[in-house]
Amino acid sequence: GSADLTPSNNTIIAEWGDFSATNRGGRYLRYGNREHAMAAAIKGITLHGGLRAYGGTFLQFSDYMRPAVRLGALMDAPGIWVWTHDSIFLGEDGPTHQPIEHLPALRAIPNLWVIRPGDPTELTVAWEMAINRTDGPTALILTRQGVPVPEVAPDRALVARGGYIRRAGDEAVLVATGSELGIAEAAAAALGENGRSIRVVSLPCWEVFAEQSVDYQRLVLGEGLPIASVEAGATFGWEAITGRDGLRIGIDRYGASAPAGVLAEQFGLTPDAVAGRVEQWLQR
Repeated sequence: GSADLTPSNNTIIAEWGDFSATNRGGRYLRYGNREHAMAAAIKGITLHGGLRAYGGTFLQFSDYMRPAVRLGALMDAPGIWVWTHDSIFLGEDGPTHQPIEHLPALRAIPNLWVIRPGDPTELTVAWEMAINRTDGPTALILTRQGVPVPEVAPDRALVARGGYIRRAGDEAVLVATGSELGIAEAAAAALGENGRSIRVVSLPCWEVFAEQSVDYQRLVLGEGLPIASVEAGATFGWEAITGRDGLRIGIDRYGASAPAGVLAEQFGLTPDAVAGRVEQWLQR
């Protein structure tokens, strides 16, 4: 179901039908504008057994759900949260609807997998990971706007490891998630035209990546390479990936009401802006 945002979340599967007093066989619940109640109900449905439940709303409104989400993680309840409109790029709704601090806040919840896919293959694998998980909840963090679709799909097995090398490079590493993955790849390509060899790493799920062997993590992030990150949200927490001396490109202020393209320019989240920041950083 969804908390009064079914068309925006795209959570409905029409042939299921709505559960109601007259249709007990329906499998879709319209929770209304009650995010916390939805999260609690999904946790209860999941703990009851026999069903897997998911619920959708905007990422900004995960704040209203947090107590139930936290308890679900504490109780190992494998509910699935579909949080869409995941950055300032939702645009004209403005800063009240544009999540900034929400990704690091959710990543801080123990036993909650936070997956932010950046292309259709990563999203498919994210759903598989969520459905197959039995020892805790999973959050799918999804963008509103379209994202580039690579000509060659990434290896699904590598995606399922939480992080993987998207583009080879041996001079520095640029790590990204979600809708910023395409920005990072375009920035790396632009830097490549200037003689830079920039590795791009997709890191859709920090929690699963942290469960991989140290050798695999070093293989992906490189041994001794400088690391930069780009994500359209608070940079808090990224120092765990980039190190203290790394570059963290993000948004540590509230958003603004404007079309997504205008916001990308204003907040320095275009390929050219990211490439310029990385180039300046590497020259220091």
